Amino acid sequence: MNSLVFRNWQSVQDEVLRRIRTRMWKPGELIPNEADLAQEFGCARSTVNRALRAVAEAGLLDRRRKAGTRVAAQPVAKATLNIAVIRREVEERGRKYSYQRITRDLRTPPLDVSAAMRTPAKTALMYVRALHLADDAPYALESRWINPHVVPGAQNEPFQNVSANEWLLQNAPYTHGEISFSALEAEAEDAAVLACAQGSALFAIDRLTWDDDASVTKVRLLFAPGHQMRTVL
Repeated sequence: MNSLVFRNWQSVQDEVLRRIRTRMWKPGELIPNEADLAQEFGCARSTVNRALRAVAEAGLLDRRRKAGTRVAAQPVAKATLNIAVIRREVEERGRKYSYQRITRDLRTPPLDVSAAMRTPAKTALMYVRALHLADDAPYALESRWINPHVVPGAQNEPFQNVSANEWLLQNAPYTHGEISFSALEAEAEDAAVLACAQGSALFAIDRLTWDDDASVTKVRLLFAPGHQMRTVL
């Protein structure tokens, strides 16, 4: 009997990735079923399922209903959703970070938001609007909807000293997400908060994250004019 004990899906995912990368499980090979892996790893089958789903979404496993799960014969590179903590992003640029909460309340979202998050119309969601600053200058304006039915702890968090961005990454697991990038003209209200002229070009990130079939949060980040996005390839 294997003495390994895995207590969360991330540790199972790490072990699955290790077996694929070391060719313990070879390309095209059928891997053990979820029940056997759960017994080997000393965890729930649902934990194994979530881990395998994450690896499959990364393009390294081929999952077929009733046919089992195989290591991908020709892995397909897929983009992964890596959500940055804005505080760290600012600090890594060598600047001083600060944060101001503007609004936090329960309210009925616009229909396009409830439709995107697949929540019933007229169902109240948590709305948080806040400003992230770098060296006391506006850096990013965060306008966020949080599904309190999926993240009930958000109702007790004032988001006064910690941003919803950072709090959610620490307290709300997610399985996948959708993200889009665009350039928008600053509307009057947003321009006033970002200390720029109305109509200024703003870099926008819209992101919707999910925990399986339940929406976790929908956010729009508007970055002050002149923002440069950095990434590591």
